[in-house]
Amino acid sequence: MTTIVAAQELLTRLVAIESVTPWLIPDGAGEGAIARWIAEWLADLPVEVAIEEVEPGRPNLIATLRGTGGGPSLCLNAHTDTVGYASWRDRALTAERRGDQLVGLGAADDKAGVAVGLLAMRELAGAGRRRAGDLVLLCAADEEGASIGSEHFVRHHHTDAAIVLEPDDAGRAIVEHQGFGWIDVVVHGRPSHGSAPDAGIDAIVHMAEVVRGLHRRDVEVFRAGPVPFNGRTVFHTGTIRGGTDYATYPAAATLGIEIGTQPGGRLADRVREIEETFSEVAAVFPDFRGEVRIALEREPFVAAGHERLLEVADRAAERVLGRPLTKEGMNGWTDAALMQAAGIPTILLGPAGGNFHSPDEWVSLPDVVASAEIIRRTAEAFCG
Repeated sequence: MTTIVAAQELLTRLVAIESVTPWLIPDGAGEGAIARWIAEWLADLPVEVAIEEVEPGRPNLIATLRGTGGGPSLCLNAHTDTVGYASWRDRALTAERRGDQLVGLGAADDKAGVAVGLLAMRELAGAGRRRAGDLVLLCAADEEGASIGSEHFVRHHHTDAAIVLEPDDAGRAIVEHQGFGWIDVVVHGRPSHGSAPDAGIDAIVHMAEVVRGLHRRDVEVFRAGPVPFNGRTVFHTGTIRGGTDYATYPAAATLGIEIGTQPGGRLADRVREIEETFSEVAAVFPDFRGEVRIALEREPFVAAGHERLLEVADRAAERVLGRPLTKEGMNGWTDAALMQAAGIPTILLGPAGGNFHSPDEWVSLPDVVASAEIIRRTAEAFCG
């Protein structure tokens, strides 16, 4: 069984490799260096390693522990990219042990998932017994961006089931989660000299009313009525830009938002609600003009056909934790939705962590060890 020391050593090396997705941060290094390092880490094992370029400098690493044939195959999906770290650049890439926690960029999201998959594969490869089915470890690019890594994988590969390794809690299995949309809300005004208010239309003033209306909907609908399984529907503003200078009425203002969709709903429902807010603003400002531009849409995840995989994972958790996994949903989004949509029965597991996408991100080292053992036992039983 993996030790905390082994988990800490591996995670420390992974955290030190900058792998920020350039989809979000244009000067991010991408996943090339970390994919090459993982390939070297696997070099002494009897596994097939492929580095597949999804885009230039943006590879997936796929490690396959071949079975004897005739058994079901299982994919472990973890992502190698991270978000940016400008607000804690002085320490983000130097992992620090704080009690049972390891702190560093991506320590939880999702280099812990990568470590869990690698540690489980090393244990299985060294066990001296081949299973019937293949075990595939996908170290995917760009989950924090447009998920080009998992999209590429499901277009070119197929397995009989998948476990997405994302930070959560070693004792839980996620079988459902929200979808989301990244949307630009654009409000149009009319530019004019600052001394000619009757000629200009102030796009930023109109946008302020849109923001007020969206916030009111968030408070009155999303916060007041969380979905029992998946929690509160996600909504937050992300970016805002508009205007050209102090002396000119702004011709346009653009608000970037993230907004969630629950199973059974679609992003079109959210767009309709935003347009209802436009109508409310237009009742106050008859010259209001706004539009919605969808930058990215992702469907919710609902596990299907996963019963045998979940049964096997429950038995593994009982051996490791003394109890079966609790089955839950969550209000985030992961590549589990893409795996399931490709017809691959999928669940999500992973170690506890916190401060995701923010300074001093951390992961529980005991949970990394427990997760790796649960995954090892699950893969051994599922692949036969």
